Amino acid sequence: MTITLRRTLIAAITLVSVSIAVPASAEEVISARLGAVLGQERQALQIVPDTRLSALTAVPESARRNAMPTDGDAVMTESFLSTMTTPKGNSEWECLADALYFEARGESLQGIFAVGEVIMNRVDSAEYPNTICGVVHQGTGRKFACQFTWTCDNNSDAIGNPAAFGRVGKVAKLLVDGLPRRLTSGATHYHTKAVHPSWANRFPRTASIGAHYFYKQPTRSASN
Repeated sequence: MTITLRRTLIAAITLVSVSIAVPASAEEVISARLGAVLGQERQALQIVPDTRLSALTAVPESARRNAMPTDGDAVMTESFLSTMTTPKGNSEWECLADALYFEARGESLQGIFAVGEVIMNRVDSAEYPNTICGVVHQGTGRKFACQFTWTCDNNSDAIGNPAAFGRVGKVAKLLVDGLPRRLTSGATHYHTKAVHPSWANRFPRTASIGAHYFYKQPTRSASN
């Protein structure tokens, strides 16, 4: 805490002590009590060294490292991810991290964020389950019914590359924590550029990032 800030606090406390309006009959009693209490507070602030106050009020190093800048572009960089500790989270975070690992770990960082946006956009859509795990595992195990290929391709779901999982896990943490989604303009679908599913002819394309095209499913309107 700087000297200026400490002096401001002391001034504010002093102002409170002299500006409280009370009935005349009780003024002396309350004034004496406030003076005693606030006087002790002022004295305490004055005798505590600035270095000690700064240490007591400083943001912990771990929180500073993991604090999310307000600029989304600054977050979506390898340099920012390198400042984050390896995240751990609940089942929702784990479902998103798993999906990013199996669907996009070989993509650029923006490509990983973009795939994550699709999943989070589906969570927000009334057309899909309202949880991350529900979206990721919708149709899991049913051939041609699963929404994400890795959940029904009969391949092992073991994490074979811990470093890659740690990287996508950080992306998942940022998205779960509310990072603004600005890459895909609300996309709910994507596919690799090597294929062309039939729905791609009906859905507006919103972005092309890395190996994927992204699309937004048109909102269904009720028919009369």
